[in-house]
Amino acid sequence: MVVVKFGGTSVGSKEALSQVIKVLKGPLRGDVKVVVVSALSGVTDALIAAAGRAAQGHAPAEEPSLGALKKRHLDLSAYFLSGAEKQGADAKIEDSFAGLFRMLDGIAILGELSPRSLDGIMSYGELLSAPLIASILKAPGLDAEYVDSRELIVTDGSHGAARLDAEQSYRRIRDRLLKKGGPSFYVAPGFIASGPGGAGTTLGRGGSDLSAAIYGAALDVERLEIWTDVDGILTADPRLVTGAFRIDAISYEEAMELSHFGAKVLHPPTIRPAMEKNIPIVIRNTFNPSCEGTVITAKAPPGPYPIRGISSLARVSLVRIQGAAMTGVAGFSARLFGALAKRGISVILISQASSEYSICAAVDPKDGQAAVAAVKEEFGREIAEGSIERPAAEEDLAIVAVVGSRMKRVSGISGKVFHALGRNGVNVVAIAQGSSEINISLVIDRQDEAKALNAIHEAFFLSGVRSVNLFLLGPGLIGGTLLDQLGEHREILADEHKIRICLVGAGNSRYMVFYNSGLDPRKTKELFKMKEGAKEAAAGAGLSLEDFNLEKFIASMKALNLPNTAFCDCTASETVAAAYGGILPSAIPIITPNKRANAGTYGYYKTLTGYSRERGIPYLYETTVCAGLPVISTLRDLFLSGDRVRRIEAVLSGTLSYIFNNYDGSKTFSALVREAKAAGYTEPDPRDDLNAMDAARKALILARECGMNLEFDSVKIEPLLPPACFKAPNVEAFFKELENSDAAFDKRRSAAAAEGRALRYVAVIEEGRVSLSLRAEDEKSPFRTLVDSDNMVVITSDRYSKLPMVIKGPGAGAQVTAGGVFADIVRIARTLV
Repeated sequence: MVVVKFGGTSVGSKEALSQVIKVLKGPLRGDVKVVVVSALSGVTDALIAAAGRAAQGHAPAEEPSLGALKKRHLDLSAYFLSGAEKQGADAKIEDSFAGLFRMLDGIAILGELSPRSLDGIMSYGELLSAPLIASILKAPGLDAEYVDSRELIVTDGSHGAARLDAEQSYRRIRDRLLKKGGPSFYVAPGFIASGPGGAGTTLGRGGSDLSAAIYGAALDVERLEIWTDVDGILTADPRLVTGAFRIDAISYEEAMELSHFGAKVLHPPTIRPAMEKNIPIVIRNTFNPSCEGTVITAKAPPGPYPIRGISSLARVSLVRIQGAAMTGVAGFSARLFGALAKRGISVILISQASSEYSICAAVDPKDGQAAVAAVKEEFGREIAEGSIERPAAEEDLAIVAVVGSRMKRVSGISGKVFHALGRNGVNVVAIAQGSSEINISLVIDRQDEAKALNAIHEAFFLSGVRSVNLFLLGPGLIGGTLLDQLGEHREILADEHKIRICLVGAGNSRYMVFYNSGLDPRKTKELFKMKEGAKEAAAGAGLSLEDFNLEKFIASMKALNLPNTAFCDCTASETVAAAYGGILPSAIPIITPNKRANAGTYGYYKTLTGYSRERGIPYLYETTVCAGLPVISTLRDLFLSGDRVRRIEAVLSGTLSYIFNNYDGSKTFSALVREAKAAGYTEPDPRDDLNAMDAARKALILARECGMNLEFDSVKIEPLLPPACFKAPNVEAFFKELENSDAAFDKRRSAAAAEGRALRYVAVIEEGRVSLSLRAEDEKSPFRTLVDSDNMVVITSDRYSKLPMVIKGPGAGAQVTAGGVFADIVRIARTLV
């Protein structure tokens, strides 16, 4: 024997009801004893709204929504029924609406909506649906009979959420439904019951589920099946967590915890009658009956994960009370909760400091101020004396609950939860854990609800998959190459390394675009390369391309509030670099090859690196010096392991390296610079490289990484070019001036060559000083081994004193720089473990 319940979405349309008929004609046929049905989807809310407007004096005849509700029921009757069956069903619908209009007229006349009247209005949802559905099920040959739950389920006289009289209800149900000669099964309205004297009552939120559980417990059925529009209980709310999936089995206790804290599939009171009779509850999908759903039992088999699921309550208020008068005083909590109970205020969560100095209680937001008033009234004397502070209700909060019976035996669950939240900048306002250890509940800011759920869900359920939601500025040479690399390798990263990089936002100096589900990296690059028609092309792809605004880009990135967000700056913009200070405090890691921030003021450099270190928010800038070469990370490792760097010598400019590595006298200096420009080794204006400013910034960053407190103006730079070259009005005029210096350069080269030396432009960092100069290097110098545009950093430290450490390789170029940025993005993902 089985009791089944179909919710509002399962009976809300002709397509849905056709599915219900298929379900009842399938394997369940012959086993079902009671079919409990809800009102058609949306009907109860419409009735409540109509009652509210009636209380304001609006006559029901003025309610077009009621006419639409009647038509909806009559349309179902016309679709499934004919002849006498249709006439009978239509007559019942007309009678019900006549009664509904009379009640609404009475409310409008009185101008008052009492709890009893509201119960009566809401009851019509099920009183309309259940008789109609019973007739619809009989039409194709199912042996069904309507039974009025008000005649069988008995409650006390309260309204809104009446209390069940189990003994009397169970007796009435058995006497009526187990008598011989009855139909194969009964169709009963959920939600409604009757109180003393037969007055109509309702069972509160989720009342139809509870009705089904009451019928099941009364009849000692084999199982209770609740048919809805999802495949079962999921690991999280799929509207907030895209990766949520079905739970195969769960215990009564776990289900109660999840449903108490917001899981919408099942409501907590439903579980109790089934739990008392040890009746399994199965959650099934009306629209996917082949899915086995979720089974709720006393002892569910352990799952593959340390937790079962996560749920949340989107809106709560937290009432705080604290003061010295609370410490060590017996009965204080009893007074507090007694005061709240007197006002009918339900407490959702309690958290108390071990010192007993403070206690807080989470309540429904509508009860927040009433709870504060109750506390003030109860503890008025203590508040007046100052021994207890004035209570306050903190608004705009949410509760996230992590639930699972395995938490009792698995260590590190709490640590994993708090790491996931802390890594994403989610502040925990209050914490509660029951003595059963199957639930950790956290009060957080409401705006962080979705981010917290996704972060925790990924940490526990996605089999080690680590996601990064990436926002990129500067899809030019380096950024565009990075997009190519992301497009080529992201599937390999996801499949083989469980790292998923999702490009959510991108922008250049003209446009910006966002897409929560992820932009295609290569198509995004092509979009930004378009000179004309970019907005039209974006619209054709379902995207909105906006004019770029840095403040708006950053504000949008923060407002999306996605878990595991990272910001990548591939520009050379000082303005973008200046915005880092507002990004890191939002718990958003930064990856950048842009040198402007770290080579700016020393105070800004210390602010960024200090905040990153203290708060654990990654700020990765390996590619600001020598592209993809591991220079900064090596210096950091030396420092952390206790070594002391004494001296650094380095060739830090790929352009200058190329020029001097090939300056052997076979070509003039100016001709070699022209060749370097033609090969793409210089900026469009070579003076931007030959002024050595870029190399100086890199040297300053290395000095600061070694602990030196230096500003840029303390860096000594030997000018390579005469002033006349920099005064030239354009590039061609510059080259003419440079040709005038060919003889001076050749004289210096020849002098070095006569001594077996060669010219190299070298940065030296030592004893708190930084200098860059053109030096004549002998054959033993490591800088003589450089080729093309290679960079080299030679580190002398306490450990590497006799034989310095040498880091050598390509120090420029889009591929290696983008590859280094890509590697830093992957490092961000690894910090999520």
